Amino acid sequence: MDKTYQPEQIETRWYQRWEADNRFAPSGEGQPYAIMIPPPNVTGSLHMGHAFQDTIMDTLIRWRRMQGHNTLWQVGTDHAGIATQMLVERKLAAETGQTRHDLGREAFIDKVWEWKTESGGHITRQLRRMGASADWSRERFTMDDGFYKAVQEVFVRLHDEGLIYRGKRLVNWDPTLHTAISDLEVENREQQGQFWHFRYPLADGALTDDGKDYLIVATTRPETLLGDTGVAVNPDDPRYASLIGKFVELPLVGRRIPIVADEHADMEKGSGCVKITPAHDFNDYEVGKRQDHVLINVFSQNAEVLERAEIFDLQGRPLPDEDASLPAAYAGLDRFAARDKIVADMQALGLLEQVETVNNTLPYGDRSGDVIEPLLTDQWFVAVEQLAKPAIAAVENGDIQFVPKNYENMYFAWMRDLQDWCISRQLWWGHRIPAWYDPEGNVYVARSEAEAREKYGLEPDVLLIQDDDVLDTWFSSGLWTFGTLGWPEETPELATFHPSSVLVTGFDIIFFWVARMIMLTGKFTGQVPFKTVYVHGLVRDAQGQKMSKSKGNVLDPIDLIDGIDLETLVAKRTGNMMQPQQAKKIEKATRAEFPEGIEPHGTDALRYTFLSLATTGRDVKFDMGRLDGFRNFCNKLWNASRYVLMNTEGEDIGRDGKDDVELSLADRWIVSRLQQTEAQVTRALEEFRFDHASQALYEFVWNEYCDWYLELSKPVLWDENASSEAKRGTRRTLVRVLETILRLAHPMMPYISEEIWQRVAPLAGKASADGSESIMNQPWPEAETNKIDEQAERDIEWLKGVIVAVRNVRAEMNIAPGKPLDVLLTKGNDADRQRLADNRPFLAKLAKLQSVAWLDEPSEAPLSATQLVGDMEVLVPMAELIDKDAELTRLAKEIDKQDAFIGGIERKLGNDSFVAKAPAAVVEKERAKLADAQASRAVLVEQRDKIAAL
Repeated sequence: MDKTYQPEQIETRWYQRWEADNRFAPSGEGQPYAIMIPPPNVTGSLHMGHAFQDTIMDTLIRWRRMQGHNTLWQVGTDHAGIATQMLVERKLAAETGQTRHDLGREAFIDKVWEWKTESGGHITRQLRRMGASADWSRERFTMDDGFYKAVQEVFVRLHDEGLIYRGKRLVNWDPTLHTAISDLEVENREQQGQFWHFRYPLADGALTDDGKDYLIVATTRPETLLGDTGVAVNPDDPRYASLIGKFVELPLVGRRIPIVADEHADMEKGSGCVKITPAHDFNDYEVGKRQDHVLINVFSQNAEVLERAEIFDLQGRPLPDEDASLPAAYAGLDRFAARDKIVADMQALGLLEQVETVNNTLPYGDRSGDVIEPLLTDQWFVAVEQLAKPAIAAVENGDIQFVPKNYENMYFAWMRDLQDWCISRQLWWGHRIPAWYDPEGNVYVARSEAEAREKYGLEPDVLLIQDDDVLDTWFSSGLWTFGTLGWPEETPELATFHPSSVLVTGFDIIFFWVARMIMLTGKFTGQVPFKTVYVHGLVRDAQGQKMSKSKGNVLDPIDLIDGIDLETLVAKRTGNMMQPQQAKKIEKATRAEFPEGIEPHGTDALRYTFLSLATTGRDVKFDMGRLDGFRNFCNKLWNASRYVLMNTEGEDIGRDGKDDVELSLADRWIVSRLQQTEAQVTRALEEFRFDHASQALYEFVWNEYCDWYLELSKPVLWDENASSEAKRGTRRTLVRVLETILRLAHPMMPYISEEIWQRVAPLAGKASADGSESIMNQPWPEAETNKIDEQAERDIEWLKGVIVAVRNVRAEMNIAPGKPLDVLLTKGNDADRQRLADNRPFLAKLAKLQSVAWLDEPSEAPLSATQLVGDMEVLVPMAELIDKDAELTRLAKEIDKQDAFIGGIERKLGNDSFVAKAPAAVVEKERAKLADAQASRAVLVEQRDKIAAL
């Protein structure tokens, strides 16, 4: 093996080898185990959330594959309607100056497919870098022919059953992209805004109880005033009880609108009066339904004021007899320009009571960056009530289990309050809705135009035009578990791998994807899509903040693997900043956090870091310190393996059952601890506690195998007087335990485990030396309880206790680590005496002792430094070991220096001005420094007192 661990030299080589050898395909043997990857956007690149999630999935797949399951990790990408269309439109504009409308629909779609062929595989290449052992031969795309067939089939069947319908409803409308978008694509941003308080004159001479001829109505969106249909007051509000059923005159418009009683009005908020605009606000829409109001739309799809309003009943039917007039002064104005003019006109009329500054949230389209407008449009919907009931039951009766279980409550809360699902999008890229219209507007739903003519008995000369809209990407991805396996055909894969075993997902898409998969899969297969939903947290930065480009705190997993220099990192983080001031702030923070850039860590260290952070919490705070620590762990494993190979390759390690071996106490102990570690890791993986699994393996490898067992092996291997049987036993144990460690580590750290295993496995009799076998197809270690040796564990704990005690004395008394010591043991029992007799060579070697003896009479002990191991005392005689006076002088100087440091911090914290004005984080940092300094001083004082007592 190379002297140093260099992940970049092994990772690409091993992945290419695995893929070339078709190691990721199902074996065809054993119990099926399947995971369907949440399909990443084809436009995307690997971010920390992907890397975290894919690490968990790959760990599960590799583990179950080693357990002998017939594993399938189904991979694929989502066509990402809005994101892909925007990307290609921008590319087209930059290269040719054209828009998609210049090309036309068919030519533009050709351009998208062209882009997909050239650049759409970026994220799947990055998945390979993470070691994803997915079956790439079965890779799917949500727009491939087979998947399109499944989408059409589902749409047509649901429509024929009356579960898909077309209607005019309020949706999230993006005025820039000209499409409806889902709640998931809406980003709510906090900001400071205005709350305008307007006077709405009472009609017909009505007065309030305190004699006013108007009501005060407050709004953050004055432009929607033009579409008001009423004013709501709380039915329990005594101030307005006499006005319920009366009218106000809508300012600027002149329309009489009723005063209605509705609990939506909050008596404690503002005046207690709320304007109702059912066509432009989701809450008002519900009030409008309860009050049987009409829907008055005053905006175009560009969010500009219409010349005449569009008025509909609650079923979306036009009401041509209603007065649709709007003030001509606002026609054609953008909504925000209309806002300014309406406020100015209300002020001129004396109807502006006050303007209040408030903090509120505004919905923005996450792709366009434009403010989302609730807008009445014609859309296709899924009626979800009938689909929701069996989906709720599937979780209630345990057919599907959430891990952690508390996420079931989140699922139930949403499922029991479902609204019909808007599935149409006004885009060109996506699954075009299989519906055709004749010149009269009649709609015909079928799998093709020819089928529509036959199904509905249409004459050949009837002109049919297909619906321009496409389906929401969540509709097609809702079919992912069974559509990827060949449905609606009855394929062998569908019969074998469905339902899938586990879905790994973030809690943020339980509503948008998980619930819809459960509904649609149950409807069309009669099965659940998966048996377990493992819900992980969201990866945030070390301070718990969301990673975002605007904050400049994004970490790229590939940069963590390969490393990146500081200047490139700064350019990468500031390159998208529009404001120079923001770019400077991000640059400063980046240079402070990564003064040397980011060093290479390798994939295995990153994967292990993710797994160590996979707790049951909602947030995953990514810690660079942990990443550094697990890179060191990889180095530790590498160096330990080099030690094992140097002491076993070309040496006699015996043949199974044919050579005598003698196992030392250390051999028996490490084998015993290995069995318990195997059980711990397996149990943790079964419980989806990846943090516990990684911690158990880490502690065994670092603290027990490397720090103790390798050291305990040296007295046997390097002792010329040790028997050949003893040396053979220790060599065999070194190899076999390491080989098992590598198999335990493989699902979590696939590359380093494979690289080392190829050298170790032939020695352990597990594989030939030609590299034709892979660790990923080896059996998962199973604990053997008959190899658990409690006596050996107790004896080794005693041995470790004595060694640690001697090391503590060296540290406290400032004795050089290599100086041989004389040690006495006393006040123990017969077991302690026997352990000393049995383990004298180990003690002498590992504690660097000149002699170690038992002292029968504690009273005869010379002046010594003392440590306890249970009831037994470990004595290190101090005569001639240290210069007492010199050591006391040194410690006194250290204590004085610490006192001066502590005094400075105490004076700073005692300054009321500093505590009041400094940021809370700075003050807290000073307090932490004080606590650390005081703790260090206490240690120095304890050392001084011990030496003074000698």
